[in-house]
Amino acid sequence: MELGLRGKRALVMGASKGLGRAIAEALAADGAALAISGREVERLRPVCEALTGMGATAVHPFAADVAKGEDMDALAEGAMAALGGLDILVLNHGGPPAGTASDLTEEALETWFRRIVLSPIRMANKVLPAMRAQGFGRIIAVGSTGMVQPLPNLALSNVLRANIVGWAKTLADEVGPDGVTVNIIAPGAIRTDRSIELAGAAASKQGKTPEQVIADREKTIPMRRYGTPEEFGKAAAFLASDAGSYITGTILRVDGGVVRGF
Repeated sequence: MELGLRGKRALVMGASKGLGRAIAEALAADGAALAISGREVERLRPVCEALTGMGATAVHPFAADVAKGEDMDALAEGAMAALGGLDILVLNHGGPPAGTASDLTEEALETWFRRIVLSPIRMANKVLPAMRAQGFGRIIAVGSTGMVQPLPNLALSNVLRANIVGWAKTLADEVGPDGVTVNIIAPGAIRTDRSIELAGAAASKQGKTPEQVIADREKTIPMRRYGTPEEFGKAAAFLASDAGSYITGTILRVDGGVVRGF
C-alpha cells in the first residue's frame, strides 16, 4: 500500500537508535524528507547515511537535549528551516529509570517531568501554527503501554506519561478541524536497548539473568515474542500517512496483545 509519504517533511526526535530510528527508517523507505535529532550529532551521521540509502529525499541531523528548553526551540526552528516547513512531528525521548511508587522522589519527578511532559508540549507548540495554517499535520508521541495498564516497577514512567495522554486527547480535539491529527503510539515489549536494560534491572531484583526475565515476559505475551523495531516503525508510518488521516486522539498499542483490555 502506498502511504503517500514521498516529499512529506518529518522531524523524528531521538532517532539515533531504538524506536526513534525505526520510525525514521520507515518514513525514509516511503520517500519522506527527514530532520532527526539526538544528543550527539556524530552519532547521527551514520544514521543519516543509512536513511538516505533507504530512500529519504533529504536528511538533516540536529543535536538536541530534551532536558533543555532552548534546545527544543532551536531544534524546531532548525528543522522547519532545513525542510522548508514540517508535516510530521514524532515526539520521542529516552525513558526514566525503573522504580516503585513508594520510592518516587520530588527530584526525579521534576527532572523527568521536563523530559517527558514539558519538552514534547513545547515542541508541538512551536510547530503547530504552521501545520494548522497549511491544513495538514501529524503529531505522534511515542509513549508506553503503561499509559493504558500501569507497568510494575516503572512508577515514574506510569505517573508522568499519563500527563501526555490528557494533553494529546485535548489537543486532538482542538486541531482536528485544521487537518492536524494527534496520536500516541505505545510500544509493549519491543526488543531494543531499553528493553534489555529493563530486563537487567528486573533480573537483579529477582535473582535471575536478563535472558530468563525476557523468556518469562515472552510467556505473558499472546504472540509469545518480543516485537521488532521494524514492526513498530511501520505502525508509526501508517499513523503519519494519508492512510491514517481519520485516526486522531487515540493510543495505538504495538504490544503483541499484552494489554488485557481493548
